[in-house]
Amino acid sequence: MSVMSIAHPLRSLTSRQRGFTLIELLVAITIMALLAVLSWRGLDGMARAQAQTSQRADEVLTLQAGLSQWKVDLDALTQTSHINSLDWDGRVLRLTRRSAALGEGLLVVAWTRRADGPGQWLRWQSPVLRTVADWNDAWNRASMWAQNAGDAEKRREVAITPLAEWQIFYFRSNAWTNPLSSSNGGPEAAAVAAAAAVGSSPVPDGIRLMLTLPPGQAISGKLTLDWVRPTLGGDRS
Repeated sequence: MSVMSIAHPLRSLTSRQRGFTLIELLVAITIMALLAVLSWRGLDGMARAQAQTSQRADEVLTLQAGLSQWKVDLDALTQTSHINSLDWDGRVLRLTRRSAALGEGLLVVAWTRRADGPGQWLRWQSPVLRTVADWNDAWNRASMWAQNAGDAEKRREVAITPLAEWQIFYFRSNAWTNPLSSSNGGPEAAAVAAAAAVGSSPVPDGIRLMLTLPPGQAISGKLTLDWVRPTLGGDRS
């Protein structure tokens, strides 16, 4: 066998084993980098979508809990001749309700909208009250909390949901009326005052809550919730 015939197979073997060139490596690295970036963007998008969905779900649950608490507070209204059961001045709704524990005492609860940015719907609750003096102090503190809350009052508040606007209407004499306009005079206001004077409850037959929720939330727009006094008789609803 000649020298030329032996050298030719050796050159072929060396050519097959030489590996990738620098350009091929750079192309491969670039492709892998692009795939990594695309994969990261996909995972990041999925994480953002999951976080947004979770946030929206939390907003809905918080709003539902707030509306349920609103109904619970009204259902537990205390009606006596010695203390105010309910008062709405256009800024804050104050009410006196029974404590959740039977025989434990009374609570003063207040609801208001604080105009911070888009506004926030808030609930405030006093400690358990056992004397008229304690109740009177809590009743006044609830009004002060709605006007200019201090640190002590803020510790007893709970933020419910961002709120652009809210309105309250009372159902009396088979009609929905503005509590503020009816308090200025007229037959209905006279009847309510007379009822309070003899010790009967001025609590209306129903209360309509109208909320305007700002855009950007899980639920936005107008929301209406009607409450009917549990002790209301007859065929009213």
